[in-house]
Amino acid sequence: MDDLPALAPFQRRLDELSAQMAEASFYAAPRRAAEVTREHQRLTALVERHRLHERLGREAAEARALVRDHAADAELRELAAAEIPELETRLATVRQEVLLAMIPPEATDSRNTVLEIRAGTGGDEASLFAAELFRLYSRYADEHGWKIQPMSSSTSERGGFKEVIFLVTGSEVYRQLKFESGVHRVQRVPVTEANGRIHTSTVTVAVLPEAEEVDVQLDPQDLEITVSRASGPGGQGVNTTDSAVQILHRPTGLIVSCADERSQLKNKARALTVLRSRLLQRREEEERAKYAAARRSQIGSGDRSERIRTYNFPQNRVTDHRIGLTLYNLPQVMEGKLEPVIAALQKADYQEKLAALTGADYVPPRAEETD
Repeated sequence: MDDLPALAPFQRRLDELSAQMAEASFYAAPRRAAEVTREHQRLTALVERHRLHERLGREAAEARALVRDHAADAELRELAAAEIPELETRLATVRQEVLLAMIPPEATDSRNTVLEIRAGTGGDEASLFAAELFRLYSRYADEHGWKIQPMSSSTSERGGFKEVIFLVTGSEVYRQLKFESGVHRVQRVPVTEANGRIHTSTVTVAVLPEAEEVDVQLDPQDLEITVSRASGPGGQGVNTTDSAVQILHRPTGLIVSCADERSQLKNKARALTVLRSRLLQRREEEERAKYAAARRSQIGSGDRSERIRTYNFPQNRVTDHRIGLTLYNLPQVMEGKLEPVIAALQKADYQEKLAALTGADYVPPRAEETD
């Protein structure tokens, strides 16, 4: 039986949380209390499963010892031999559950999420596909009961998006969408192509956990805020007030614009949300870079220089290059049926984390090379 990582650190943390929950002032900060309660519940379940694993291990060891004991009653030895396969199966299952529970959840997994979709190479075709990805994620959000809140957009002449930024709110949004960051490649015959030739275009997707004011403190002295009149369609009033807002964060040079609302205050609030989320992502990436191992995972790296997925319309194919996954259900995926892809990415991520936890060598799935 393989040994599990030591339980002691998790038990110590559980004892600390129990002590905090026993304090009279514990519920004075409801948000902090909720976070502590969730962690306490997770660790309590982990400790219980770990103890179950120990008990099953003892029972399996006793059964094997009984089978080897030739002085024991033959009927008892037969019963013990019959129990061993079931005990070993349960032991393996509980071991996997304990290991998964030992993987610390990312603090941002439960956050709302800012998605930024931008047309890359391919001109009008790239902007049209950017619009289709926006529709894809909107459908996926609908299926999960999430809400979409547009924040900023820039349209192309053919009705696509040069850029579209929107907030997705709901339960466990970032945990589901965080692997979507990267370069999405589309291969198909554009509507503008008269000779039926297949073109390749790209769209970049950035997935940012929504930052809160406690995460990123913005010094007003670091912000250069300018307002202007919004442009483009939008009905009466859209061009008659200075509602568009642009914010420059001087220390980093980051620029955020928002003009979707007629209210300058609403546009400013949304622009600040995007700015905080970008700054939070930058800070987290810097921290990961400090402590990154020599070999970095392709899963969840969010490296925009790498192609993460190809949508090949002539072949009805979707390929995620990070995990070597190919599906032949492109129409369903474009309708928001992303669950098989996201589930496979999450599984690969868990497998790598389990390998790191147990000290085993992790061999990533071989990515398929496709045209």
